[in-house]
Amino acid sequence: MDGATNMTTPAVLILLGPPGAGKGTQARMLEEKFGLVQLSTGDLLRAAVAAGTEAGKKAKAVMEAGQLVSDDIVIAILRDRLAADDTGKGVILDGFPRTTVQAEALDVLLEETGQKIDAAISLEVEDAAMVTRISGRYTCADCGEGYHDSFKQPEEAGVCDKCQGTEFKRRADDNAETVASRLKAYHAQTAPLIAYYDGQGVLKRIDAMGDIGGIAGSLGEIVAEAC
Repeated sequence: MDGATNMTTPAVLILLGPPGAGKGTQARMLEEKFGLVQLSTGDLLRAAVAAGTEAGKKAKAVMEAGQLVSDDIVIAILRDRLAADDTGKGVILDGFPRTTVQAEALDVLLEETGQKIDAAISLEVEDAAMVTRISGRYTCADCGEGYHDSFKQPEEAGVCDKCQGTEFKRRADDNAETVASRLKAYHAQTAPLIAYYDGQGVLKRIDAMGDIGGIAGSLGEIVAEAC
């Protein structure tokens, strides 16, 4: 998009990728480089509830009842968020849409605001490698510094490089069986979305098994075209 067009129609990017693919890290880098705003479903819901918006109040009631927030409420919250001043350069949607029904609802919302999906970027990974990558993660219990059984261990065994703490912890769901299950669910859920956005001609695929800098470079090229 050219500069004049971008002022009225901020870029809308969708970041697709399984747990551990690096979506959060890459989204933060894109925020800093391009002035975009990362919007994840969880953060959107929490912010709307905290702000006490009409949609936020509906979401709060549903969550307090132990139920899943409906697509209609999520779309209403997203509509409010897209209208905020800080989204002028564009947004990165992370975790939404998750289904083709949500994707269709998003298309309707963007049509109402004169926007469109500029790119749906799929971070492609190898499941077996991802199981190793995620299940080997652990952190310092004191400062949160991250380590890995295979890729990054403390210089002194059992002692954190950063704060010299000696207590470490692992996320309960970072075990091989759970990770494999999460990846299987992700692919089953996302496969229709891949086809949906491929059909619209906006799907971009990136090999996410490389180094962070290389992945960021590939993402940056796609985002630069959109912005």
